[in-house]
Amino acid sequence: MRAVVVTGPGDVDALTIGEVDDPVAGEGEVLVRVAAAGVNRADLLQRRGFYDPPAGVTTVMGLECSGTVEALGAGVEDLEVGAEVCALLSGGGYAELAVVPRGQVAPVPAGLPLVDAAGLMETAATVWSNVFMTARLAEGEWLLVHGGASGIGTTAIQLAKARGARVAVTVGSPEKADFCRRLGADLTIDYREQDFAEVLREQRIRIDVVLDIMGAKYLERNVKVLGRGGRVVTIGMQGGVKGELDLGTLLSKNASVTATSLRFRPVEEKAEIVQQLVSEVWPLVEQGALRPVVHATFPLEEVRQAHSTLEESSHTGKVLLTLA
Repeated sequence: MRAVVVTGPGDVDALTIGEVDDPVAGEGEVLVRVAAAGVNRADLLQRRGFYDPPAGVTTVMGLECSGTVEALGAGVEDLEVGAEVCALLSGGGYAELAVVPRGQVAPVPAGLPLVDAAGLMETAATVWSNVFMTARLAEGEWLLVHGGASGIGTTAIQLAKARGARVAVTVGSPEKADFCRRLGADLTIDYREQDFAEVLREQRIRIDVVLDIMGAKYLERNVKVLGRGGRVVTIGMQGGVKGELDLGTLLSKNASVTATSLRFRPVEEKAEIVQQLVSEVWPLVEQGALRPVVHATFPLEEVRQAHSTLEESSHTGKVLLTLA
């Protein structure tokens, strides 16, 4: 089958299209013929040699895809060949065929185009598992999202607003700020021009949950903006891996800092997340309250351009690869 092959750690020139062996569905697994795959920052890190897949997982990149069921492994009896699905992967989405545990496969929400569904699973799973399952964002609380115009950010805005929360986001341009406000953000902060902690202080806003992609660079300020009982959930380290944490401030606020990774969670945890997505989030998609924001689609052969688009941070929402 055709797949994206990485010739060695490096820039986008390391990405090529090659032939690899077709995967086979084992017991409890589903073989998906891929229609489209989401491009995520984790893929950029893997290409550079900084984010190896878990042991036993294919080296083909791609953490989410949509497509049709091609074959069923032993013990899988609740799906039909040909059904349209989307899947949460540990790897393998940048290829014509992908194998995934049954628990990480979900039906495409009614009314959502199959290609667009490739941009739903990773962001929805990330936001739901961290903001709601871990941090337990409640109605009326304030959520601060760093990178509000990203795939995760645009999903977080819509999902939080649909569940009655208030949302502040940081963005890198006035255009992205406008876009986030149209999605429902209550407050936008241009991090190139403003200190988000100072803006929140001036507005007298105390944050209940922070969804953080920056890590060390924002750690001190993330804790500073929390109200009593506030929760920081860090899911990325774009701003470094080592920071200083004032435990006194954390204690005085009865606050917490948590760091999570979706890719390395056990299969059972991922299955629970996907199950909750289908019951809690898919109805919002079908009602029109949540949609994957697709910035651009590229054919598989243009994977270098897809990665460059993400690296430039010029996108709003998701970048997808399509397979004919």
